Amino acid sequence: MSRVAATVLDLPFGSAGGSIELFLDLYTGENPLIPARAFMLAPHTPHPPVPEPLQLVAVSGKCLAGAPFTAYVNTLRRTLAQHIDPARVDVLHLQHLAFGATPALMRALPAHPRIALVHGTDLLLAETHRDQLRVLQETARLADAIVVPTGAMVDRLLHLAPTTNRRKITQIPWGIPDHLLATPPPRPARRPTGHLRLLYAGRLTSEKGIEALLRAMPVIQAVELSIAAPRHQFQALTPLLRLLKVHIRYLGWLTRPQLWKTFADHDALVMPSTTLEAMGLVALEAQACGLPVIYQPVPGLSDTLTATGLATDFTNPAGLAHELNRLRTSPGLLPALQAAGRTNAARYPLSATATALNDLGKQLT
Repeated sequence: MSRVAATVLDLPFGSAGGSIELFLDLYTGENPLIPARAFMLAPHTPHPPVPEPLQLVAVSGKCLAGAPFTAYVNTLRRTLAQHIDPARVDVLHLQHLAFGATPALMRALPAHPRIALVHGTDLLLAETHRDQLRVLQETARLADAIVVPTGAMVDRLLHLAPTTNRRKITQIPWGIPDHLLATPPPRPARRPTGHLRLLYAGRLTSEKGIEALLRAMPVIQAVELSIAAPRHQFQALTPLLRLLKVHIRYLGWLTRPQLWKTFADHDALVMPSTTLEAMGLVALEAQACGLPVIYQPVPGLSDTLTATGLATDFTNPAGLAHELNRLRTSPGLLPALQAAGRTNAARYPLSATATALNDLGKQLT
């Protein structure tokens, strides 16, 4: 029998990102893959219906440093203590090694075994915020097990918290929904257009590398670029788009089923991330749907995609243009990447992620 987890993602429900989708995939739905008391923050704006059994907590003041961060953690701790019966929980799943939810949940339920899950943004923020580095190092010390999705995340974690007991670290890859692997949306045969249809899908924060891609666009020939991203983040690109005189097709912020269908309208997904990706779930979802992936070979993505995607340097416009032209004009390259991508995505079913996490919980309890 699976153990019941208590888990908190201190992001507003409705936020964008692979960590959110993974969280919802694992802990919510009619029959969650991992039984849990799962919580997110209540957003200030209207939001889509909340899936069972997720609960939203109205705790404001999320921040990263100083006395306000301490106050936020204390408020979240008190709120969680009011909502969770310790007797009905077996194990804690700490989402991220840093941020406020992790210390809040550990303090609300101090006697339960702790599994800490590295997502990537926790490592990035710990590198630039002293308080977050302190939380990360404390979590690494107090956790009974630390789960990382790729070997690159192990290396980055040990760089930030070098005294971490390596025997506590377990590598469990994140996964994509089994039903997507079994029955992806149909993908019509490609119609010759003379253009390569590229898709960027995800947040537009600086570490995602969108600026390098846009600055390369004037050099690239016979390419159409579509962006699926949160509207406010896309609107922030307007000055740069005007400066570069680049035309982009904005698709809006799509639901995942919408995004999966949109994959069929494009020839390749671009991932120009500049620093690291914990796993690159959107790349795996694209591969499962038969969409080849062009990516910057940063830690995490290199682990996940290896030779099943096309690695290139997005900061070199001439080199990128050459690779895209090769992709457009080499008859067998796109089909070969499609086949390799489907095989790669099949290695990462979400059910395997859930089974491994459930088994780890049983070992600790």
